[in-house]
Amino acid sequence: MSNSYTPPKVWTWDSESGGQFANINRPISGATHEKKLPEGRHPFQLYSLGTPNGVKVTTMFEELLEKGEAGAEYDAHLIRIGDGDQFGSGFVEINPNSKIPALIDKTGEKPIRVFESGAILLHLAEKFDAFLPSDPSLRPEMLSWLFWQMGSAPYLGGGFGHFYAYAPKKFEYPINRFSMEVKRQLDVLDKNLANRRYMIGDDYTIADIAIYPWYGWMAHGKLYDAGEFLQVTEYKNLVRWAEELAERPAVKRGRMVNRTFGDPATQLHERHDASDFETKTQDKIGEAQPE
Repeated sequence: MSNSYTPPKVWTWDSESGGQFANINRPISGATHEKKLPEGRHPFQLYSLGTPNGVKVTTMFEELLEKGEAGAEYDAHLIRIGDGDQFGSGFVEINPNSKIPALIDKTGEKPIRVFESGAILLHLAEKFDAFLPSDPSLRPEMLSWLFWQMGSAPYLGGGFGHFYAYAPKKFEYPINRFSMEVKRQLDVLDKNLANRRYMIGDDYTIADIAIYPWYGWMAHGKLYDAGEFLQVTEYKNLVRWAEELAERPAVKRGRMVNRTFGDPATQLHERHDASDFETKTQDKIGEAQPE
């Protein structure tokens, strides 16, 4: 490589590093300011943003409601990570890691917090006995794919996505390194779906719900505008699966909640009632604000 870098003996933080997200990245945890979180009237209070990790949870709630689970009504409050909302004291209380999504479950004797998107999906699936395998022997397979997604997506987002789309400069080595890994992951999914309708077979589960917002969006060519670069159309089985999931009504709604970008008609910044999809999208209440 033409540009070489020798790490110092002791790393020090450069607040200007980090590319597009330099203003919110720091090497310490905890709150930066006092801010109480809003609360709605429903049993579940979600604090999130319409990124792939956030969409996992809004899709799960919408799938539960589509299934007739009235007890799954939720309020989805917008956390603008570009503004540092995740470092407010109220948010840090429910997620000390300061990442969306975070959930308060008020259905029991006392409220409980749940953070990490995979943990939230599993919590809701077990609470409602929904989107789990009909055959209990397939539960380990489902959990394996759920945890595969949680472990693999950082390569797709923080690795490939950062260096390909967000880094202040383009460098060949990290882009090549993470492109190779992402294409390997896409191949893993494509081969798994060669003889399966969904990730574990005939049952649509939280494994599908978790994987779709990351790898389904990539299969659509809509993640980081990298579809052509990664030649996603060659993964025929993955594309077929992604296209089927994209047509589910709950998936369509889940993608709208806490969304702050794209077509204003697809942006529902906050969701507090099922009717909000018809009355409170940004095309109806005002101009969309760029994230």
